[in-house]
Amino acid sequence: MNTNKYDNREFFEIIKPIINNEEFKKLKKIEHHGITRYDHSMRVAYYSYKVTKSIHLNYKEVTEAALLHDFFLDEMNNENNVKKILKHPNIALKNAKKYFSLTKKQEDIISKHMFPIGLRPPLYLESWIVDILDDVAAVYEKSKVTKSRLQAATTFLLLIAINFIRYR
Repeated sequence: MNTNKYDNREFFEIIKPIINNEEFKKLKKIEHHGITRYDHSMRVAYYSYKVTKSIHLNYKEVTEAALLHDFFLDEMNNENNVKKILKHPNIALKNAKKYFSLTKKQEDIISKHMFPIGLRPPLYLESWIVDILDDVAAVYEKSKVTKSRLQAATTFLLLIAINFIRYR
């Protein structure tokens, strides 16, 4: 993802300590929703920043937590998808707490960002906002990947049809 897309000095000042963390940088090598987990986290953080700032919430706190919401690496490679979905918020929270100081609200944002899958509802408006924006980002990212794959499959089928007609 092109970070120039998020051309906002204040946003980058907020996230600088996190994106400069060596462990967090490892997310750039992990695929997530057809892009990297780093890029997905950046998208969720940026839109969380924009929304919470526009409605006068503590956008700095929210932006940091949104960026850390999927801060997990290879802890679950051998587990099935259901277990991954259920466990990753708590693993992300554990990792985030290991490297950064978090408020109770930030902990709630990270640990509850998968509601209703995680069954425990968010306690704060800010947690709900990150949860919803994460869902929107995931759908958007997956739809772009699906569209790209469908275009490739359509092109392939079209070439087969043309060759079938040509050499018939």
